[in-house]
Amino acid sequence: MIIRRGAEAEIHLTKWRGQKVIAKRRVPKTYRLAVLDEDLRQVRIKTEAKLLASARKVGVPTPAVLDINSSDCELVMEYIDGPRLKDVLPEADPTERQELLRTVGKHVGTLHSQDIIHGDLTTSNMIVEGGLIYFIDFSLGEWSIEFESKGVDLHVLMEAYESTHPELLEEFKFVMEGYREKFKDAKAVEDKIQDIISRGRYT
Repeated sequence: MIIRRGAEAEIHLTKWRGQKVIAKRRVPKTYRLAVLDEDLRQVRIKTEAKLLASARKVGVPTPAVLDINSSDCELVMEYIDGPRLKDVLPEADPTERQELLRTVGKHVGTLHSQDIIHGDLTTSNMIVEGGLIYFIDFSLGEWSIEFESKGVDLHVLMEAYESTHPELLEEFKFVMEGYREKFKDAKAVEDKIQDIISRGRYT
């Protein structure tokens, strides 16, 4: 069963070895040469699998990677059965919400301390289950040592948060508190974010 279609992939809820799983299939792009398209989709699905596994290894909850089907450009992952953080935050009491946001910041700080860039940080790409916040969809992710990449990653989250949760905007500071706790170069990234915002004003 297809539960989501995106520009790059289809997300299927299906069964694998008797258990409910998510299968993410990279869809072909007809505007690309077929051979190049297949190579690119295979590289991207393998990269996403490695990013998920690397994040999980350093303590950021992610769905476990169960299988990679290169021929179908398909990634099979653990199914995390919980609500999106996007839907949890408005219903949470202030104390719970602050802790959730600090945890998000800690997770992003942990990723950045390992030079892992998520690429699409939004509260829609975070699932709350069993007292944990799982980060999903690393399809735009990469490894980078650059403060610019980390600044862009956090800036995407800031903009997505402002758009999705405008009534909770002042509480984004708790994300940054958690981030500073886990990433020693947080100040350099925050400076880069201000630079990114300034550039945006004049373009």
